[in-house]
Amino acid sequence: MNQNATYENGTPAWGARRGPVMPYIPAVDGLRALSVIAVIVYHANKSWLGGGFLGVEVFFVISGYLITLLLLAERERTGTVTLRDFWMRRARRLLPALWTLLLSITIWCTFFDRERLGMLRGDVVGAFVYMSNWFNVWSGSSYTSSFSFAPLRHLWSLAVEEQYYLLWPIVMFVVLKRMRQRLLPFIGLFFVAIAVVIAVVTAVMYQTGPIDTFAKTPHQYMSLFGHRVLRIDFLYLGTFSRATGLFLGSGLAMMWRPWALARGKVIRTGRALDLLGVGAIAALGYMAWSFRTVVEGVDVGQHGYDLLYRGGFFLVGLASIVVIAAVTHPRSELGRWVIGNPLFVWVGVRSYGLYLYHWPIFQIYRKSAGTPLTVEQFGWLMLASLVVTELSYQFIEMPIRRGKLMPYLRTLRASISDSQAMVRRRAGTAVLVVSLLPIFAVGALVTADVVPDEITQNLNDNEDAVTDVMASSTTSATTLVVATSTPATLAPVKRIDVLAIGDSVMLGAARKLKAKGITVDAEKNRQFNESLQIFGYLKATRELGDNVVIHLGTNNGTTKQTLDRIMKALVDVKLVVFLTTHVPTKGWQQETNALIAALPKQYPNVKVLYWNAITKDHPEYFAGDKVHLKPAGQDFYVEQIMAALGRS
Repeated sequence: MNQNATYENGTPAWGARRGPVMPYIPAVDGLRALSVIAVIVYHANKSWLGGGFLGVEVFFVISGYLITLLLLAERERTGTVTLRDFWMRRARRLLPALWTLLLSITIWCTFFDRERLGMLRGDVVGAFVYMSNWFNVWSGSSYTSSFSFAPLRHLWSLAVEEQYYLLWPIVMFVVLKRMRQRLLPFIGLFFVAIAVVIAVVTAVMYQTGPIDTFAKTPHQYMSLFGHRVLRIDFLYLGTFSRATGLFLGSGLAMMWRPWALARGKVIRTGRALDLLGVGAIAALGYMAWSFRTVVEGVDVGQHGYDLLYRGGFFLVGLASIVVIAAVTHPRSELGRWVIGNPLFVWVGVRSYGLYLYHWPIFQIYRKSAGTPLTVEQFGWLMLASLVVTELSYQFIEMPIRRGKLMPYLRTLRASISDSQAMVRRRAGTAVLVVSLLPIFAVGALVTADVVPDEITQNLNDNEDAVTDVMASSTTSATTLVVATSTPATLAPVKRIDVLAIGDSVMLGAARKLKAKGITVDAEKNRQFNESLQIFGYLKATRELGDNVVIHLGTNNGTTKQTLDRIMKALVDVKLVVFLTTHVPTKGWQQETNALIAALPKQYPNVKVLYWNAITKDHPEYFAGDKVHLKPAGQDFYVEQIMAALGRS
């Protein structure tokens, strides 16, 4: 389209070759800074900012806004949208740091944590092709799982954005091909309407209630191309359900173009918008403080945070577009002096790298995703993240983005060539080693065996030592029905001498408990109230023996009413040993242990094994999550249980 082109009705074509250049707005980088800080704090310790993950949603809105503005500005300035140029700019902006991260974490695991390589392979491939979010959904690598290493888990959000970057320019190319400028606000409203539809569909797809295995909670699962996936993972990580913020940001861009604001009456609304912006920031802060991804309901296990999936993401998006509208206004004091202050801008400019590097640095240190950091640990790791981010920004990202990498390398080569021969040889050796490292690491990654993490492997190894006492009961259900009317016909049953009921902590020591003659019925994610059915059934079949061991509470707390119901079923058992729970990062630990400690006063047959107290000074007993047991901890665990039973 040439410079003087017009539409058929004589209206000037807004694709003429004179037009706006997308202005730099420091306050947008300030918003990025606040968002990435919220996410980092959440990743460090969820108890500090339980809804800090919402910073990602703010990022989505910002991305939708800026990318659409860039495309609009190009269309107004040149008359077209050049897809190839857009994608090349995105590649130069995003790929160098991402590939640096992928190579770095692969090299690290190759030399310092080789057992992780096999499990890392899928994450690396998924990240490389920007499909991390769908890989995680497909593989069941939940964003909320706590004891996996998962150094690349955070890349799911970059995958969502990159998928948007690939598709959205095509959408805009089609939409803007013959679009009149005055129709842009209506197109923006249409994009907002799409965001509303996505929010409604997400709310309909979401299911309330506990989230457990498919056998226990089948409604929490769905089919994805014939493959069973967790519904909440699909909604949290999926591109469609998380596109709300992207569409809201894009809709705002169609109606709120900074270069056009100065020409309209809206220029006089700066102060009012600042007030709205302050209110929206307060709303975002409140949601970041109160929202959760999942919550633990007493006696019912983990379940989703209902409000989040039933309009919560949409509310965050609405608040975000209000803040963006406020701080991008030409006369915004909020944007200029508060959100756009130099410190926020400095962090915001580096927010991409900071987001990329902080999570694997945290993971390398703590080994387990759910282990919270202390303030001191967070300080040192944050400093390391900033250093790595700055090095990446100065020596990798910016030279490539500005097209100056090759001149920089030639200058470096020339300076080395002018040095002494020994220096040149050493430099050549270093370059050779650095060049070979990625090749060696990638080769190791490709050929590595898939080895589950320490906790998962231990639990898998102990599955064969567990007895499902209800399934293996010596009294069938039919016999039990007959027994209610003709008890004299019951055949003698074999009573269980020592029955141990537990969750994944006990499961990890099942083999060693079984070797001591204990019948172990333990499974992952078991709650206190789930033991009621077991005890009630075995009492009815008269298979309960004289000794019962109960260790639950890893996954959730309980109530006095539940404990009383358990003890009602165990009233005739001579000895019931309750272990206190050891989950130092969970809020229910103290209350649950207090309830357990009070049981002997009411029930003389109860003995309490204070597992939390006797292990608090022995971190060497625990795996990276500080809950599940290492071999030495398993030995100590069995020893203490046998002592409590009087059989040491």
